[in-house]
Amino acid sequence: MKQRIISGVLAGAAFMVLTVLGGWYFFALLLFLTIVGMTEYIRMNGVSMKQPLAWIAMAGVLLLFLPWGDLGLNQPAALHMIWMLMFVLLSVTVLTKNEVTIDGAALMLLGALYVGYGFHAMYDIRNADSHGLMTTIMAFFAIWASDVGAYFTGKAIGKNKLWPAISPNKTVEGSLGGVVLSLIIALVFAFIYPDVISIGRAIMIGLIAAVAGQLGDLIQSAYKRVRGIKDSGSIMPGHGGVLDRCDSWLIVFPLLIMTNLLPL
Repeated sequence: MKQRIISGVLAGAAFMVLTVLGGWYFFALLLFLTIVGMTEYIRMNGVSMKQPLAWIAMAGVLLLFLPWGDLGLNQPAALHMIWMLMFVLLSVTVLTKNEVTIDGAALMLLGALYVGYGFHAMYDIRNADSHGLMTTIMAFFAIWASDVGAYFTGKAIGKNKLWPAISPNKTVEGSLGGVVLSLIIALVFAFIYPDVISIGRAIMIGLIAAVAGQLGDLIQSAYKRVRGIKDSGSIMPGHGGVLDRCDSWLIVFPLLIMTNLLPL
């Protein structure tokens, strides 16, 4: 536990410094997380990084992650990028005479979208013209508050299992505690920055950070259970891999953009 706390604090501090610095510092951080996260996903599915399928999947995740405009390039439409990646992956099934199956191609497409767009959404929000840093920090704090609230409430009064088939330690009481603390943190930001975020919008952000964030955690737990593994990787002592640490983020940030809740 001591090692877990120390590594978590150090990693959290480094993450916040790079987030505050923004620009290419934050881009480099997210690029690193994208590459490591996709590597974990590929290996979780039993695909060797030496196989062409892994190379295409990695190229696909970068295709969806990269901020084309900031790199001075014309950004293809998102649907076009997803379709092109699908086409290449399906073509590989033909060229390999089904050595690469359609199931394997579909898994790589899913992973590229899950990881690539998830981290891309974080970059977009941080680099927004209007209050990008504040809204990014607000979203992260609401997600972390949900994690903390769920953990301590569950430890204190948790009795009813939330979803034992997927994550046996989570409780309904813990989940509700996470929602409440996430809402409190979101409302604190609304009171500090009333010209940026209204109370109603803060409540919606807090709910999405908690509910979608917890669902993101369960999604990753469900996938690991299917694959028979405890952690997606081992990037930090006691914390597992990138997908273990970022599972909530990868769901929450795209939803915040799609629901137009953050002032971009």
